[in-house]
Amino acid sequence: MSLSKGSLSKGSLSEGSLSDDAHARVEALTLALCAIPSVTGNEAACAAWIEAALRPTGLTLSRVGATVLARGPDRGRPLLLLVGHTDTVPPARPAEGGTEGVMEAPRREGSRIVGLGASDMKGGLAVMLTLAERLDFAALPWDVGMVFYDREEGPWAESGLGPTLDAAPWLKTAALAFCLEPSDNDVQVGCLGTLHAEITFVGRAAHSARPWQGVNAIHAAGGLLMALGALAPVDVWCGEHLFREVKSATLASGGRVRNVIPDRFLVNVNFRFAPGRSVDDAEADLRAFVAASLPPGAPAPEILITERAPSGRVVTDNVHLQRFLAQTGNAVTAKQAWTDVARLSDAGVDAVNFGPGCSAQAHQAGEYAEVGLLHAAYDQLAHLLSTP
Repeated sequence: MSLSKGSLSKGSLSEGSLSDDAHARVEALTLALCAIPSVTGNEAACAAWIEAALRPTGLTLSRVGATVLARGPDRGRPLLLLVGHTDTVPPARPAEGGTEGVMEAPRREGSRIVGLGASDMKGGLAVMLTLAERLDFAALPWDVGMVFYDREEGPWAESGLGPTLDAAPWLKTAALAFCLEPSDNDVQVGCLGTLHAEITFVGRAAHSARPWQGVNAIHAAGGLLMALGALAPVDVWCGEHLFREVKSATLASGGRVRNVIPDRFLVNVNFRFAPGRSVDDAEADLRAFVAASLPPGAPAPEILITERAPSGRVVTDNVHLQRFLAQTGNAVTAKQAWTDVARLSDAGVDAVNFGPGCSAQAHQAGEYAEVGLLHAAYDQLAHLLSTP
């Protein structure tokens, strides 16, 4: 039974009814959070709502910009962090006859809660808030901190978690952190690093009726595009967990008008690399790959690295994580994507992805969360936090 505030004075309540009450609260909070627009860069209203919801809990609250921090009593016990982002991607489903996405009213449909961000990751935030309301943090065998941060869905450099870690150094003392990213309640260890590079091929403009008078920048990129198309994923094992390194062209642009030989052509290449490889090594690997794709004697393209984000460590040796896995029996998988586990890892904190959202629902039109997964995530975290 989880150690709930006031549970000892409510003897008429059974363990089941206490659990049912918490489950209902998780559902209500998920619906309430999904009703608050918080597209990346516009999280202020959601942060203010979360701060107001936390105020009655008696936790120590603070702000770093649009990030809300909540902390229980500091009694020198192992510090467990629960971390979640408040932003969503823009709505995906346009109104009839329109082109821009329109946010639909959140709703319950059978065993699902439908709403923008329900899985990624307002359901996870609702679990965190319910734990803050229901658990007596002064009586837990853990010290507990919660981070509700902004701008996760945007570029690495703009995320609110980085400045928060700098402004609140106590976060870096955590024994374990759970990022409540959607993982279907699997524990996802590590994460891929990511590198974005703009590869610009430079040619010389000419009339398209006389292409020999110019140099076609689009054609010059052919070797790189062919090499990327032929490139198979590279399997990298980190202990028992398989990560796959991939390089992909994700954007391309070039040319000015249709009857002019293009003098510039840009290809954005995204390199997703496995734990254990540094960002510097990943950049060197990508530059060598581009160079090897060029025909002999071809001029080198311009390479501009626009984003560098490290990979996240695999921390299956963490004793607190091992205890959680023994309690739950949850599946353990590799995180074949980037998450802020990497940023926490870079700060020296052992972190994993564990959240009730459905991975396949992230960023989808008609996004939903499964109610059963929300309940289970609450129960499992409440049990971990309450058990000596």
